[in-house]
Amino acid sequence: QVQLVESGGGSVQAGGSLRLSCAASGGTFSRLTMGWFRQAPGKEREFVSAISGRDDSTSYAESVQGRSTISRDNAKTTVYLQMNSLKPEDTAVYYCASRGVIGYGLAVSARAYAYWGQGTQVTVSS
Repeated sequence: QVQLVESGGGSVQAGGSLRLSCAASGGTFSRLTMGWFRQAPGKEREFVSAISGRDDSTSYAESVQGRSTISRDNAKTTVYLQMNSLKPEDTAVYYCASRGVIGYGLAVSARAYAYWGQGTQVTVSS
């Protein structure tokens, strides 16, 4: 059983930065691939970034590549998403997710992730 709690969202001006955090419990965190997704009003949930629990490799959506960095602190069982140069189109609820199975690698589909946090709101104003 994996439980995830996001934090760090808020309101920021375009061009600003935020660091989202996701605290995990109830699983073998260091060996689990973790991901970030976002969902804006009227849109489907979309992939943002993921970090592998197998080899620490990372993946980013084209929309955030170069502006975002995913990282993890296994001692704190926490995954982070540093977002810089934020744009209004980044406005969404951001969700942390875990694949939940040791050995499962990077995936961009929400269907690949078994556990989800409650989400944290990011609002970017122009």
